[in-house]
Order: sequence, then C-alpha cells, then structure tokens
Amino acid sequence: QVQLVESGGGLVQAGGSLRLSCAASGSIFRFNAMGWYRQAAGKQRELVARVRDGSTNYADSVKGRFTIARDNGKNTVYLQMNSLKPEDTGVYDCSANGPLGSYWGQGIQVTVFS
Repeated sequence: QVQLVESGGGLVQAGGSLRLSCAASGSIFRFNAMGWYRQAAGKQRELVARVRDGSTNYADSVKGRFTIARDNGKNTVYLQMNSLKPEDTGVYDCSANGPLGSYWGQGIQVTVFS
C-alpha cells in the first residue's frame, strides 16, 4: 500500500510563494504520472499540474506561476507556487497513477489572502 503525505501548505499573502511536497512511502518509479489537484470551496476538484512520462502540463490559470517537479531519488513530487493569488486558495491534493492503481494524499490547505 502506497501512502502519499503532503506538506508545505499554509497561509500566505497574495504575491507570495509556497512549495508543496508530496512524499511517497515507497518508490515512485512505478508511477508514470504524478500530479497536483485542488478544490476550492463550493467548486469541483481541478487539475493544477501533472508530470507524466517526463512531460508536464498545467492548468491555464497557473501557467507561468507554478512548477511541478518530481525527484525519483527522494520519492517526492513538488509544486512550486509563485505569485500566488486569492483564487489559488483551496485544498491541494497529490495523486500518483501507475499500472497498479491510483493513489491520493490526504490533502493540504493553501490559503492566499489579499
């Protein structure tokens, strides 16, 4: 059983930065895709960023501000978030997908105030 543990969330002023980390309990080599999703209050969960087979893709709303990166040696995927906006507020969740299934973290709150 794989566990994904997120960290790095919190409260930040608009324009600031945060870096989220998602640490897996085992090797992430088995996962061809890892990503970050978010859900704002009253809204559906949306994909924020994903790295799949070496390629990355981002939601239009975060392009140029967020960067996703995976470190296979540390079994961790990161989301660097710069120039944060109040509309980036939400619960961020890490996901990992591979031949053996899909896994999710517990979610972490990010709150951006103006």
